[in-house]
Amino acid sequence: MNTTSIDSTVKRKRFWPPTLLFAITGLLAIIVVPLYGFIFGYHWYQWLAFAAMGALCSFSIAAGYHRLWSHKSYEAHWSLRIFFALFGAAALQDTILKWCDHHRHHHRFIDDNDRDPYSAKRGLWFSHIEWMLREYPTSHQNFNNVRDLQRDKIVMWQHNNYLPITVAMNLGIPSLLGIIAGDLVGMFLLAGALRIFFCHHTTFMVNSLVHKFGRKPYRDDISACDNGAVNLLVFGEGYHNFHHAFQIDYRSGIHWFQYDPVKWVIKALSLIGITRNLKVASPVKIQKAKLDLQFKKARKKLESGSLPKGVEEALKSEALQLTHTLEKWEQLQLKSYKAKNGEKPNKWELTQIQTKTNELEYSLKMQGERLQALMEHVQEEKPKEAL
Repeated sequence: MNTTSIDSTVKRKRFWPPTLLFAITGLLAIIVVPLYGFIFGYHWYQWLAFAAMGALCSFSIAAGYHRLWSHKSYEAHWSLRIFFALFGAAALQDTILKWCDHHRHHHRFIDDNDRDPYSAKRGLWFSHIEWMLREYPTSHQNFNNVRDLQRDKIVMWQHNNYLPITVAMNLGIPSLLGIIAGDLVGMFLLAGALRIFFCHHTTFMVNSLVHKFGRKPYRDDISACDNGAVNLLVFGEGYHNFHHAFQIDYRSGIHWFQYDPVKWVIKALSLIGITRNLKVASPVKIQKAKLDLQFKKARKKLESGSLPKGVEEALKSEALQLTHTLEKWEQLQLKSYKAKNGEKPNKWELTQIQTKTNELEYSLKMQGERLQALMEHVQEEKPKEAL
């Protein structure tokens, strides 16, 4: 993995459209919006328009651009895909095709400064916004990794008509709402400029802050973190360590208590057939990822000589049990495949396999709790030894 900086002395071509867009919306949001509010004031329905438009745009990026098209984590009815294409364009984050091309490269080459378009290893400013403002080697796109999307008629319709769609969405809707409310300027400032500024920078935080600050419960070899604070602003996209570990999963927050509105809406829409084929990572693989990290941390402490001798035997026993559990799981997966793809699927056998798989999942969960308790016990014993 390359973590060296690309030559910063090279004078790079500036991309003026995004530079002007970010500068204008930023100045309007920071200076003009509060000034106009101080002089003329805003009505509650203008703030409601800001919130509604912002939510629809951010949701279309998270559920549409990201989970639907970039990762193919579920399928959606054409009407929902058109909705995402329209409000994704209103978010002013480029076309589906370009966005997904960059994002797939990001996942494939994460933290590689020469190939990750917004590598976090190049700093917060670069990963947040700089990568869009100037020409870098990673700026060039040939769309080789989005050939599947080039066969999607809705994706290509939006790509080929992006400018008129964007203008219509960002001028048409605020104009209509402004006429109804009797205040065009106020509506454009809130539902237009401030909404765009807010949606841009909350989305960009996933590339910058979430790749710098937070927890890493599933993979510690990448910059992506789970960041609860940013997560509240980005509809559940802040569970980023999990997402990079299991990018095929339509969820980011996998537990029922985790804030992930995108997951909830996708699941709800599946009940009426608008979304389908929702993909989830294997619970066994998820538990294994967490256990692998626990073992990794324990081994580091063991190698440093900071663990008592008895703990080494306990870790060896737990590691052996993990190996046996995974072997059983692989055997069950093979049986499940044969049962599903036989001439007549054996429902009784499939149910039996699922029951045993659930038992293995629970076994891994309990093993994780044992390891956690073991390490906590060691930490408690150290102060006593020092005394």
